[in-house]
Amino acid sequence: MSDYPGRIRIKEEGPREGFQYEKAPIATHHKVELINALSRVGVTAMQIVSFVNPKAVPGMADAEEVVRLIDVNPDVSYRALWFNEKGLRRAMATQRLDIKGSLALSASDRFLKANLNRTAPEQHAVLRGMIANYKSMGIVLDRGTIMASFGCNYEGDVAPGRVAAEVRTMLALAAEQDVRLESISLADTMGWATPRSIKRVIDAVRSVAPDAQLELHLHDTRGMAIANAAAGLELGIDRFDASVGGMGGCPFAANDGAAGNICTEDLVFLCDELGIETGIDVEALIECARLAERIIGHALPGSVKTGGTLRRLRAAVAQASTA
Repeated sequence: MSDYPGRIRIKEEGPREGFQYEKAPIATHHKVELINALSRVGVTAMQIVSFVNPKAVPGMADAEEVVRLIDVNPDVSYRALWFNEKGLRRAMATQRLDIKGSLALSASDRFLKANLNRTAPEQHAVLRGMIANYKSMGIVLDRGTIMASFGCNYEGDVAPGRVAAEVRTMLALAAEQDVRLESISLADTMGWATPRSIKRVIDAVRSVAPDAQLELHLHDTRGMAIANAAAGLELGIDRFDASVGGMGGCPFAANDGAAGNICTEDLVFLCDELGIETGIDVEALIECARLAERIIGHALPGSVKTGGTLRRLRAAVAQASTA
């Protein structure tokens, strides 16, 4: 039987993942406009920029300016992505972001090389240094991500046992310095996941990290993200990354059709229909998705912004029946 959580937490990633993936430049004030709009719909956590090499990701060259210009809502945790100490210090220098440490490993060595230009041993060394830096700076470190958890365009299928092994390695690296990771994000970076593999990987990871809070980062390359989210919900997963309108993709996925994260409004709609609380106003979120489309200048793949929610249709039917 399904054991749905009563409430889930969604971290919005459209402003970061979406804007960095767009090939055409996006004006800074438009990025700020979308972030401010999303801040008013009930989103409580949002990844808005990444502090990375602008030569590799030119869409994030204005990260500091974006952070400086947003209207900070005290009810929203504004976050950023970085992969090294330089990026971390850039994020800290803004003095406007919620700085929380995280670690990243990959279940695919070839993707790790393509994405971060590092081998697995090199990444382990980097993480050891990052853990030490977080501790010395007093930054809370409680989360890790396993990239390519469900498959890889470079290596093919990824065995659940490989993902579990990477989780074990990550926990061990943290434990070396007396750090405990409370949550592990399983990332379907290149859109290989299916409901079956979602279950197999989650079961494998829970066997080595039974006390960890698991999260899902789902891409929609083959239209499976919402089905995969439903599979995760049935297994009790209550933390998801999502992207308004389905913005974004992975620039290093070796797949021109790599889609963005699961669409936020589609996920919120699913949860509303299942009786799962999100705290997000889906109708207001749909307007944010339409704003995102206007900003980037092309259609986004989300479905609910086009088809609408059932709430209005039910209300219309009820009104017609009493007329």
